[in-house]
Amino acid sequence: MSNCPNPVAALSIDPMRKTLACLFGLLFAAPLGAHPHVFIDTGLELSFDSAGQLESVRVTWVYDEFYSLLITEDMGLDPDYDGILTEAEQAELTGFDMQWVEGFNGDLEIFQKGDLLDLSGPQKISASYQDGRITTVHTRQVMSPTVVGQPLELMPYDLSYYTAYDVTLPVVLKGQAACRHRLEVPDLNEGLIELRAKLQMLDAEMTPEEEGLPNIGAELATRVIVTCPVS
Repeated sequence: MSNCPNPVAALSIDPMRKTLACLFGLLFAAPLGAHPHVFIDTGLELSFDSAGQLESVRVTWVYDEFYSLLITEDMGLDPDYDGILTEAEQAELTGFDMQWVEGFNGDLEIFQKGDLLDLSGPQKISASYQDGRITTVHTRQVMSPTVVGQPLELMPYDLSYYTAYDVTLPVVLKGQAACRHRLEVPDLNEGLIELRAKLQMLDAEMTPEEEGLPNIGAELATRVIVTCPVS
């Protein structure tokens, strides 16, 4: 009988990779039984036009090593275990996380003056695999007009908190040299600490909503505040 957690044991993999998967499973068994399940380092590149309107946002996601392992194993990628994908394997990987159902917000919301901006679906999609981590990049066109001089608030987060987004990669502002940004990290007050503790106790198959918990994803989201002065 395998001692691997179910998500790993269910994969069909060769002995060497199965051993590595088991070791990862033992190291990360606790997070698999709680929320969040997936950890993503996030980067944002905002492009403005000459009038100062926000045109698009280029989003970079770098997945944690364990989830990257699960995905590559499940898709049968890198069977020679050299950490390098062939062109065919990279083509297969590209878009694996872009199959969005209708109405899905792409785990990104942009607000201005309290209004939620309308964004396109993912465009200019790419994916790579390096140092045991999957990186994907996509672009969202901003369909709503923006007000020059009014702050923009970007929130990369998952409503269900299945995935935790951490803005650790660069935030780049293109097209308007005077624009600036700052990060507002959540204040872990007593209430949020208690909610996080409750999340850790949830069964892996349960969602925060099913347990009557509030929108913990938004509560724990890092907010990217972008300001561009009127020229």
